[in-house]
Amino acid sequence: SGGATKHKHTMSVPFQESLISQLPALRALQQLGFAYVSPEECAVERKGRFGRVLLENVLAGQLRRLNRISFKGRESAFSEENIAKAIEGIRDVPYEGLVRTSEKVYDLLALGKSLDQTVEGETKGFTLRYIDWQNPRNNSFHVTAEFEVERTGSKETRRPDIVCFVNGIPFVVIECKRPEEKGSLEEAMKQHLRNWQEDGIPQLFTHSQLVLAVNKNDGSYATTGTPLKFW
Repeated sequence: SGGATKHKHTMSVPFQESLISQLPALRALQQLGFAYVSPEECAVERKGRFGRVLLENVLAGQLRRLNRISFKGRESAFSEENIAKAIEGIRDVPYEGLVRTSEKVYDLLALGKSLDQTVEGETKGFTLRYIDWQNPRNNSFHVTAEFEVERTGSKETRRPDIVCFVNGIPFVVIECKRPEEKGSLEEAMKQHLRNWQEDGIPQLFTHSQLVLAVNKNDGSYATTGTPLKFW
């Protein structure tokens, strides 16, 4: 929905050794209802700007679908200008450190954003929702592999193994390792810790609500910023 192509069949992901641990996770997520989006489709959604982490067409479509203004017994749509403001509002949250910025994004996700709109000659603030918390099935769910994100102040990129999106917003970041590698789970956790540093790709993790480190046999989970010993 909202611009990203859905693929229910097995993904055409280029085979790499690292995918031995990724493929079972991707298949499990697809069985749970996450539609696969290829890296190429993700790049289009992000308008080729790898510093950005939202699937913007998906988000725009969902914002239009989930939100109506009720005023004086009548319903109307949010303006396209306000849809664009809502996307900018969650995309361009100023970075004030990992925890503070994550809190601001969380508030937007939990409470929505108030936007002024003129309805029948009266201008008022109306709340636009990013997520339908009451009816989870109304949201759209996508997953991609090798999600390329530009590092802070650099053209260099990092590629988390799997990212899950709700309404085009990256909610879950997963690092996968091969189970036979000694200490593979801890290495996956440390990879997250490196990636969310200020010189890494913190803009992905300020949006994510859950981080996972998995191999085929085991897994650990945490939230953004969690020290290793609390996973």
